Amino acid sequence: MAVRKGDTVLVIAGKEKGKRGAVLKVLTKTQRIVVEGVNMRKRHQKPTQANPRGGILEFPGSMHRSNVLLIEGDAAVRADKRGAAVAKKATPKKPTAKKK
Repeated sequence: MAVRKGDTVLVIAGKEKGKRGAVLKVLTKTQRIVVEGVNMRKRHQKPTQANPRGGILEFPGSMHRSNVLLIEGDAAVRADKRGAAVAKKATPKKPTAKKK
């Protein structure tokens, strides 16, 4: 995986599309990553001796690595091409009339 802990990524798919954040954790076996402030989950915690108040805790959930785009500087780069040239979108060609 080309995405590493501490990298800045842009979410390109899902309900969090368009958000940016730093990678907190990389789960290589499942090809998932945890991004700071993205895909937030809630856990209802019972009061314990360590946390006497309990309550609702928020934490970032994981997402598949294909749903993010690596950001290097101000340019977006394909996540499988670390250090490569900036990814450019191909311009669609207009259909041409067939000659008989």
